[in-house]
Amino acid sequence: MRVLALLAVLVLTACGGGQIGDTGGTAAKKKLVLIPGVAAEPFYISMECGFREAAEAKGYEVDVQAPAKFDATLQTPIVSGVLADKPAGVLIAPTDDKALAGPMRQLKDAGIKVVEVDTRLEDTSVAASTISSDNEQGGRLAARTLADLVGGKPGSVLVLNTKAGTSTTDARAKGFEDEITKYPDLKYVGQQYTDNEPDQAASKVTATLAANPDLVGVFATNLNTGEGAATGLRNAGRTGAVNLVGFDASPKQVQDLKSGVVQALIAQDPATIGRTGVEQAVAAIEGGSVRRDVQTELVALTKDKADEKYFYRQKC
Repeated sequence: MRVLALLAVLVLTACGGGQIGDTGGTAAKKKLVLIPGVAAEPFYISMECGFREAAEAKGYEVDVQAPAKFDATLQTPIVSGVLADKPAGVLIAPTDDKALAGPMRQLKDAGIKVVEVDTRLEDTSVAASTISSDNEQGGRLAARTLADLVGGKPGSVLVLNTKAGTSTTDARAKGFEDEITKYPDLKYVGQQYTDNEPDQAASKVTATLAANPDLVGVFATNLNTGEGAATGLRNAGRTGAVNLVGFDASPKQVQDLKSGVVQALIAQDPATIGRTGVEQAVAAIEGGSVRRDVQTELVALTKDKADEKYFYRQKC
């Protein structure tokens, strides 16, 4: 009887050793976690919708945990908590390309498959895959779109960025800076950081208008800076006189586009980023073929050319 009991224990132990997400003998659930850059933002909500749809279709349990602000000090404890839960995979939009490297490496070292969505680390050895828009190309598209809107009129142009060290918005600013040099009538007055706060974006626009009354264009590198820039132009009575090109297509930004407060939006496809992130995570977990870098589509929306496919959602 003792021999039979021992054999039964060995069989049960062997059966438990190959479960998805098994790390150090502790089997995780067949579970994927999404850690967006910030809570309650339409871009990340749209990404979450794609994430949930794709994960559930593949039979994975899902969880979404987001910081209240786009801040590495708020996102890091979330990563630590997820590490303790040991899911099979984590999709994450790191809020700082250096500060999140250590916490994310801990996930990888624990056997959890890590996929970057939207933003990325400088260290390319941590994530199995990175899914994002071609952000430099988006910045170049913004510069060309703004130049077309200005129509050859000379004047100053401003870039509003979020936080230094945010890989996506830094790439958009770089693309814009490189492309705007092709238009000698437009004087680039540099970029200003807003800490991803709409009120700061509004005040930066007000101050720039005072210093540069010839301002003819503003490129806002993300949703919050775009909404804030629109407020600043509205408060200054310069709506329409200063062409505003935003990035992303939140419900508020689309409303501003339709009403003429914003002249163009460079829209991403966050739902596809979420779905593709799941596909790559599951491939990494289950031993499939993983693509290291995947770039998704960008499109310029104007009042006369606005495809609803690219409008972001407020709920799934």
